[in-house]
Amino acid sequence: MSDITLLSPERFGYGFIPAEFLPEGVDEYYIRNLQVDAAAHSWRQVTPEEVEILVKNGNSCANWGDFLVEDPFHPALIKNSLFAGLVRLGPLSDQYLQFHDFAVPVGITNSRIIACDIGRDCAIHDCAYLSHYIIGERSILSRIDEMAATNHAKFGEGVLKDGEEEDVRVWIDPINEAGGRSILPFVGMTCADAYLWSVYRDDARLMDRFKEITQSKVDPRRGYYGQVGRGSVIKSCQVIKDVLFGESSYVKGANKLKNLTIRSTDEEPSQIGEGVELVNGIIGLGCHIFYGVKAVRFVLGNNSNLKYGARLIHSVLGDNSTVSCCEVLNNLVFPAHEQHHNNSFLIASLVMGQSNMAAGTTVGSNHNSRGNDGEIIAGRGFWPGLSSTLKHNCRFASFILLTKGNYPAELNISLPFSLVFDNQRADRIEVMPAYYWLYNMYALERNAWKYRSRDRRKTVEQRIETDYLAPDTAQEMLRALCLLERWTGKAWYVREHEGDALPNEAELRARGRAILSDDPDAVDDLFVEGELMERSARPTRILKVAEAWRAYREMLVYYGVRSIASYLDAYGIHYGYFAAQADLSRGRAAAAASAAPASDAADIGWVNLGGQLVPEAKVDALRAAVRTGLIEDWDGIHAQYDAWWVEYPRDRAEDGYRAILAVKGLDRIDEAAWNALLDEALETRKHVEREVYVTKKKDYTNYFRGITYRNEAERDAVLGKVEDNAFIKQARLDTEAFAAQAQRVRA
Repeated sequence: MSDITLLSPERFGYGFIPAEFLPEGVDEYYIRNLQVDAAAHSWRQVTPEEVEILVKNGNSCANWGDFLVEDPFHPALIKNSLFAGLVRLGPLSDQYLQFHDFAVPVGITNSRIIACDIGRDCAIHDCAYLSHYIIGERSILSRIDEMAATNHAKFGEGVLKDGEEEDVRVWIDPINEAGGRSILPFVGMTCADAYLWSVYRDDARLMDRFKEITQSKVDPRRGYYGQVGRGSVIKSCQVIKDVLFGESSYVKGANKLKNLTIRSTDEEPSQIGEGVELVNGIIGLGCHIFYGVKAVRFVLGNNSNLKYGARLIHSVLGDNSTVSCCEVLNNLVFPAHEQHHNNSFLIASLVMGQSNMAAGTTVGSNHNSRGNDGEIIAGRGFWPGLSSTLKHNCRFASFILLTKGNYPAELNISLPFSLVFDNQRADRIEVMPAYYWLYNMYALERNAWKYRSRDRRKTVEQRIETDYLAPDTAQEMLRALCLLERWTGKAWYVREHEGDALPNEAELRARGRAILSDDPDAVDDLFVEGELMERSARPTRILKVAEAWRAYREMLVYYGVRSIASYLDAYGIHYGYFAAQADLSRGRAAAAASAAPASDAADIGWVNLGGQLVPEAKVDALRAAVRTGLIEDWDGIHAQYDAWWVEYPRDRAEDGYRAILAVKGLDRIDEAAWNALLDEALETRKHVEREVYVTKKKDYTNYFRGITYRNEAERDAVLGKVEDNAFIKQARLDTEAFAAQAQRVRA
């Protein structure tokens, strides 16, 4: 039988809150009055003369006694409209509101308004059904088929209202399609929050606490109205239901918006365009969503874009990201992600930011699994090449570049800054560690620069590290050095002592280190095989082993010196004082780790927490504080993130100090050694600048890059001269700045 019921004109627009959820002694408007601060308004009933004018202009209302206005009120500005329930209008003036080239008169025409509060000088025209909304002043609503809020509206947050059953709660399933990492969206959720919730699943009490504090964040009472922030424009839309619009929101031509919070301010307005369908989501500040986008169960970070038919489902997409055309399902993607191609797919993954998905990329296929529970984890700077296909499960270190290929089995690439190649002729995977540092410095340096320059957020809620040399990559490089040494030692023993039992781990590493440092040319004669890098019987060959080993060491020292120098310079600290404190800190850490050797003690655990890098011990302490109730809400958790960011320069500097000790084999770095390290780092910086130029210059010396131009003059007119490249100029300035800084922080 149909769910359609009959309702008398006298009851139409009333009874918003069911009687069983209405507290004793209040009416159905008690929450609405709090939302609009009713005491600050001076509404009055319309006079008989005003009613006469309203009726003459084609307006109707079952009870004009519930049609309230504020002065000045011009009834002539309201035409051909129906009003029901308690309707309250702010002052109206005989003017037009203009937004870009779109101008409409203040007032209400050809609309049906049910139980709404409408602010000063609003323009509402051709709205067929506008129900239970609070409209901010000087807003424009035009040509909307249906716009309504329900008494149990949650505006995209994963909470329950009074009387609701658990099965109506909206969850998001990032990283894993099977739902084993479910999280609840809430306004203000960052990638750091989503990471804590989705990754530490073995911490059952923490999971319960996250659910509790998310639920307690929102008033569970029924009766909240939808709101349109002041200065918003909503036009030519079909269905809008349970949507909270921040001030200065701009929406045009949307097909369906349901159960959303659209965060927007005058400084960071959000925009939604034609053909968009969004359901169950949180949209960050300064976002742009246009042209046929479909998004369901999602959180979109600040200053991010969805365009051209993109599909974002069961995913959290971080700040400063852009997704166009493609399909993104069941993912947690950290800030600064780029994906622009219709035929690229990102399925069931954790991608840790500064990433780019090329055309034809298929990251995630469950065809090799008995269920849809596979996962892919990729560190910062992940870049699968054109038409690359991957299968669950895979894990990648930071700044991995995959060459074009249909990778047939699961991968575990633990060497950062690597180029990965599926050599089908030789039937093996080949990995070139430190590829970017050795052969593509321009891309490596520009990666950090471009993501900093594209960060236009005015409200920073997710802290982001963009430098490619940072604690996470330093941690990976220290581990990579151990692996390269072990694998080189093993390759030598296999060749020289074929059939004999291999020595222990320490001896393998010692032999490999000796070969790599004293006789690097000999490595070329070895087949250095990477272990546990592909789920396959075929081998994985490591290329340019000696060069990569030296590069990692050079990068680590450069990282350490820069980190220390930046900290000393920013806070005016003398190196001697810092070194004494760092040695004390290292001593305490070593004692806690049972006096581990310096090379291992340097490998202090760090967590990429949504783009912010945090020592693992601090994350564990935060988890304990949430579990025990010491931290009671998300605001407290976010305050801890902010405190960590203040502490980060010191933490990073101490991490850099430990990295230098590990690479140089030192117990401490005295002032003379520090000055020598500054000189070494400055030479490395000059090398970086030269390589940036040399790498970019290849685009000009490549014969085939020039075949589409009549001559060099035409090429330079189109591309510009290499010497005029803005980033090459920036690289020169960076070298000069580091030289000046090095001089300031000498001991």
